[in-house]
Amino acid sequence: MYPDQFEYFRPKTLAEAAALLKKHKGARVLAGGHSLLPAMKLRLASPKALIDIGRIKGLSGIQARGTHLWIGATTVHADVAASPAVRKSCPVLAEAAGEIGDLQVRNRGTIGGSVAHADPAADYPTVLVALDATIVAKGPKGERKIPAGKFFLDLFTTALKPGEIVTSVLIPTGGKGVGGVYVKHGHPASAYAVVGVAAILEVKNGNCVRASLAVGGATPNPVRASKAEASLAGKRVDDAAIESAAREVGAAIRDPLSDGYASGEFRVHLATVMAKRALQTAAERARG
Repeated sequence: MYPDQFEYFRPKTLAEAAALLKKHKGARVLAGGHSLLPAMKLRLASPKALIDIGRIKGLSGIQARGTHLWIGATTVHADVAASPAVRKSCPVLAEAAGEIGDLQVRNRGTIGGSVAHADPAADYPTVLVALDATIVAKGPKGERKIPAGKFFLDLFTTALKPGEIVTSVLIPTGGKGVGGVYVKHGHPASAYAVVGVAAILEVKNGNCVRASLAVGGATPNPVRASKAEASLAGKRVDDAAIESAAREVGAAIRDPLSDGYASGEFRVHLATVMAKRALQTAAERARG
């Protein structure tokens, strides 16, 4: 199918992009286009104007800034996956980026576009929630920093306010004794996550200092398995503790999504099995 008619703008600055957003009601921001353009072709989205921010300077790149990694919104997935800084400071993010779509998608799709689109089956949201990342957005009232756990609200719905544009993502860097992993059951046709699980463990002297476990794909937005995290806190990270934590994952998944490929019950089952696998791998990596 073909999209409805629309106007196309390519601003040179963020200020110009913001002005265009204000002028053209219902306009959409375009970065890589791998989420928005297919929706437009199917007439699931019919914006009257597209504002392409892909050429704006200062919105792409990866930098180590103290205890955080700064990743510009228009940085493509392939660059995140290949970045030495990401691989060193936050390997779980590089791992997730390398599993997105196919080679063509990874070379055009952007982290900011994926975050702003908030597809429940996308990979980044789950990982960013587990990492306690921060989404940085700029709008009419200035810059705003939004915790990832409060950014993804519902199906394709975020905490962005009218006129705000995602400009970057801030990722806390890991240290010694921290291990993370992202695992997913991908749809055989699209590679989107039917269920994705991100686990981060900090282990000291064999005991769990910090646990973070997020599940995506099973619900409209990624959820933290807080009961599973609490069950590991302060305990020795062994098979029994991991088994016990995995049993608590189902409590975090309320009203699971269901479709022709996977029922809600199957998604909950997958999340439980995959959480156990993810925690085991995260623990192994934390131990070095």
